[in-house]
Amino acid sequence: MTVKGYQTLQNELEKLIKVEREEIKQAIQEARELGDLKENAEYHSAKEKQAQIEGRIMEIQGKIAHAKVIDLSTVKSDRIVFGAIVTLFDEEKDLSLTYQIVGEDEAKTDPKKISYLSPIARALIGKSQGDDVVVKAPKGDIYYQVEKVEYQQ
Repeated sequence: MTVKGYQTLQNELEKLIKVEREEIKQAIQEARELGDLKENAEYHSAKEKQAQIEGRIMEIQGKIAHAKVIDLSTVKSDRIVFGAIVTLFDEEKDLSLTYQIVGEDEAKTDPKKISYLSPIARALIGKSQGDDVVVKAPKGDIYYQVEKVEYQQ
């Protein structure tokens, strides 16, 4: 993942631990004070939310523990690799498109970012400016030409 993606996960983890976890503890305590827990919808809702928060904390901690962080400012390549910002020309639609190849979590947050595991990213890896690319997509082959490859943080 990129440094920015790593920092985004770190920030989310910190918010979950310091803010949301504490808020849900308070909500559970307040729901307990309302009485019978068997029929207490607020209590059950708060416990469910707590389970979601704890699950997300564990998920993020696992991703951070196993993350390989790539500082894009150190990448010097003519070829497309992880982190590249690639401008493509779609020959069929006569349209230029720009994407950055990033990790899965980062790709979920921005439509201009694509996962390195996506069909288009897999087709692009290793290509250079001026190369023709055929993307094997579920709806059929898509043809692009690589207009520009750049790296920036």
